[in-house]
Amino acid sequence: MTSERRVLVHPDGESLAGTVAARVITKLIDVIEQEGDASLQLTGGTMAMTVLDAIRRSPARDSVDWSAVSFWWTDERWVPSDSEERNERQAREALLDHIRIDEEKVHPFPASDQAKDIEAAAEAYAAELAAHTPGNAIAPRFDITFLGVGSDGHVAGLFPNTTGIREKSRRVIAVQNAPKPPPDRLSVTLPVLNSSQRIFIVLGGPDKASVLGLALAGASVEEVPLSGVLGVRRTVLFVDAAAAAEVPENLIAPQSYWTSADSVDAH
Repeated sequence: MTSERRVLVHPDGESLAGTVAARVITKLIDVIEQEGDASLQLTGGTMAMTVLDAIRRSPARDSVDWSAVSFWWTDERWVPSDSEERNERQAREALLDHIRIDEEKVHPFPASDQAKDIEAAAEAYAAELAAHTPGNAIAPRFDITFLGVGSDGHVAGLFPNTTGIREKSRRVIAVQNAPKPPPDRLSVTLPVLNSSQRIFIVLGGPDKASVLGLALAGASVEEVPLSGVLGVRRTVLFVDAAAAAEVPENLIAPQSYWTSADSVDAH
């Protein structure tokens, strides 16, 4: 099966979050029915939390057997476990604390008060991934991976023109001196991200228009890490009108562009 990128444009952030929430709920129900369980890889950032909140508020939320869902993270801030900056804490407040989950299936990154140092934390999370990875695969089966995108094009903790975006052999890296605070982070690598069955990328706001255009134009992965993201089955970019406003029409091929009125084959 050949993977492809699709762009879905929505008029505003609210409709964008609602659509992504509905898509995630529907797909999780399908996967659990087919496989018996499902796996969701989460990220941080404003848009990601907005989507998780939309899932929490959805009338269809409890149609999902959340106890059958495993939760992983793409990246984490190297801060104490009780820090409000921690992606895990924000995800719990937005969604996980409001649904019936199996805590044994929740796999957060170690916090700065839970590991000897950041390198040890990276090794520990790589070992956690390996323990749940079948056969010769690089990572567990991720049915859906959420990603936000920075205005510089970074995804997870993979920033432009850094060694992290070029890493191919390790599952997890320690990110130090990141160009945005906090400077120290943990992140899975691009091969782990791209092992995901489906990657849902959520972009909102005019500050993302330029980087979206560059990614669609084929900018190098080192300059725009977003360019290197491609799931096994589907890679869907859910964007609002503001984020899409500066993308020239000639950079969007008809076969890779959908409006919110069109359907998405999410298999």
